[in-house]
Amino acid sequence: MAVARILLTSAGGKCLHHLSRMWSLAQLVATVLALVPTAASAPRDLATRINHETVGKQLQARQGGYYSFWSEGGGSFQCNQQGGGKYTCKWSGQPGGGFVAGTGFKPGGSRTVKYSGSYDAKGPGYLALYGWTQNPLIEYYIIESYDILAPGEPWTKKGNFTVEGEGTYELFTSQRVNKPSIEGTRTFTQFWSVRTEKRVGGTITTSKHFDAWSKAGMRLGNHNYMIMCTEGFANGTLLPSGSSTITVS
Repeated sequence: MAVARILLTSAGGKCLHHLSRMWSLAQLVATVLALVPTAASAPRDLATRINHETVGKQLQARQGGYYSFWSEGGGSFQCNQQGGGKYTCKWSGQPGGGFVAGTGFKPGGSRTVKYSGSYDAKGPGYLALYGWTQNPLIEYYIIESYDILAPGEPWTKKGNFTVEGEGTYELFTSQRVNKPSIEGTRTFTQFWSVRTEKRVGGTITTSKHFDAWSKAGMRLGNHNYMIMCTEGFANGTLLPSGSSTITVS
């Protein structure tokens, strides 16, 4: 608009034709912009449509470590990768809402994972080494700390085992029916190692867990990604909130 006024003043009638064309263009641009949602007017569930695999690949290329973030439903889930294997999260969930975020490796598999940081959580959720395999499709957790476990599906206990220098864990399995997965909506099995004494920081030797699972009849497939994650989710009237800062190496 300011450009149009300057042309009218300085060029008089000779520029009226060009001014008319510029005015029409300005109207067109304004109309298009009015149809594009701004950050303030964007749908609240926009994050649920972001493919966490794509986000992870982009950040992996830029910052040198695999990063994944996924969320659904209502609530505020603010997670950011800081570089150098570090990420931060702050969350406050609403009914039906939840998130998983973390940094780690792709592919996953047998690794010695070291992590440190802080984890202050209320309600359902975990600090865990988290990953997927395919053929068969398995979602797995090595849970290090939590406030309330509150599993969404019944757990079946498969035993317990101790990793020298790392801790004692209980083993569980569960099944999810027609739920989100790295292959879309599927029915799949979950494997769980739950630490008997919570901690935030230490070493996780994944091969020790995989061996214990195998001995309990819990067979993994081909490894996809594996991250040291923060997860929070609503379960009935139990709502998640908290913050975490985790560095993985």
